[in-house]
Amino acid sequence: MATTTQWVEAARPRTLPAAVAPVLAGTGVAVHADGFVWWKATLALVVALALQVAVNYANDYSDGVRGTDANRVGPLRLVGSGTATPLQVRSAALASFGVAGVAGLVLVATTTWWLLLFGAAAIIAAWYYTGGSKPYGYHALGEVFVFVFFGLVAVAGTAYVQTEQLSDGAVSAGCGVGALACAILVANNLRDIPTDELVGKRTLAVVLGDRRSRDAYLALHIAAYGCAALVAVTVTWWALLASVALPLSVRAQSVVRRGATGPALVVVLRDTGLTELVYAAGLFAGLVIAAPR
Repeated sequence: MATTTQWVEAARPRTLPAAVAPVLAGTGVAVHADGFVWWKATLALVVALALQVAVNYANDYSDGVRGTDANRVGPLRLVGSGTATPLQVRSAALASFGVAGVAGLVLVATTTWWLLLFGAAAIIAAWYYTGGSKPYGYHALGEVFVFVFFGLVAVAGTAYVQTEQLSDGAVSAGCGVGALACAILVANNLRDIPTDELVGKRTLAVVLGDRRSRDAYLALHIAAYGCAALVAVTVTWWALLASVALPLSVRAQSVVRRGATGPALVVVLRDTGLTELVYAAGLFAGLVIAAPR
């Protein structure tokens, strides 16, 4: 049986900054729009964290039963390693989806019913990333899901449930956070190119190949800071505080540029996640500082 430590490891806590970051950025937008509601921000964070854990367990289950994780280089996968049964991991994924769903329903009930459509779409997209008979994550579309749901929708949605309007900067901030979330996935899939090719998993990294995947990783970082500049121009120059993430960003990019492969790319995942979190914290701080008093 899997230990508590192994269950925590399989939940992939290093990916959780990708859940916290959009809530930070979206809440910054809400504060600047004079619409901050602390308990709604907290519920949005619960939704984001639970959904991230659910995606991780769902991927563990779906990849494990397909045999995709048989030669995995990265963190422990419960099903692939035989540490837990597929039923146990699927149950953990469904329980996490349930937590996200309950918190989301409270936000829907206290905001507007049509947000339910976005919540349902997020859960469906999360499951079919690697689940179902034709998972879109196996057809180079994973980055689309990450950008839309862990970037644009998460940031704009967090702001909307508090302000009940599409506030200035929400879309640009969402695109910036989404670009860095995509960079995490690109780095992960860059590491897994050899094993994914072996089992026929056609991620975007497999389609692009090693060199162009590295170029895409760097381009996503550039795009993120471009989005921060757009928030600065359209909302407040204080949004440039997002650039405090640059040292972390440069450190991660340098490893990718040097041609690191396999386990050597694990540090890139960590640093890219931290980059996204610090970037979002910078946006949050800038928007709060510039908020009308």
